[in-house]
Amino acid sequence: MIEDVVAAANEKMDKTVVNLNHEFTTIRTGRASAAMLERIQVDYYGTPTPITQLAGIKSPEAHLLVVEPWDKHIVSAVAKAIQASDLGITPSNDGSVIRLPFPPPTEERRRELVKQCRHLAEEAKVALRNERRDANAKLDRLIKEEDVSKDEVHRAEEQVQKLTDKHVASIEEALKHKEAEVMEV
Repeated sequence: MIEDVVAAANEKMDKTVVNLNHEFTTIRTGRASAAMLERIQVDYYGTPTPITQLAGIKSPEAHLLVVEPWDKHIVSAVAKAIQASDLGITPSNDGSVIRLPFPPPTEERRRELVKQCRHLAEEAKVALRNERRDANAKLDRLIKEEDVSKDEVHRAEEQVQKLTDKHVASIEEALKHKEAEVMEV
C-alpha cells in the first residue's frame, strides 16, 4: 500500500517535469521551431482545429518556418490564425504556402522570455510540492485506516521528499538549459 502511494507520487512528478519540458518547447527562442505553432487553432469550416492537423510545417533554415496547408482553400484562414496568435510574427502568404520569418528577438524580448520560463518552472515546482503534500496526506491516512507503523510511513515520507528533491533538480536543470537557449544571440 505504501509502495503504491510512493509510486503514484513519482509518476505524477515525472508527468509534471515532462509537461514543463513540453511547455518550454513552445517558447520562442532565436530559432524557428514547429512546436511554437502547436497551440494555434484555425477555424476550419466552423471547427477550431490545431494547425498541426491542417498543414505540414517545415523549417528550411534557422529563422524561417514554412506552413503548407493540405487544403489550399484554408491558406488565408491559417494566415489569419497565425497573425492573431501571440507569436508576434507577420505571415507572408503566396497563395499556397505561408512563410513565417523569425527575426532574432531583442535583448528586452529575450529577458521577457526568460521571465516566462522562470514562471513556468515555478508553477511546476508548486505542482511538485502539491503532489508531495497529497502523498504525505495519503500516508498519514494509512496510519489511521490500515495496520501500518509510523516508522514505515516516516521512511515513505522521506522517500517522497527525495523524489521531490530529484524532480526539483531536474526542473532547475531544464530551466538553466532553456534560459541559456533563449539568451543565445
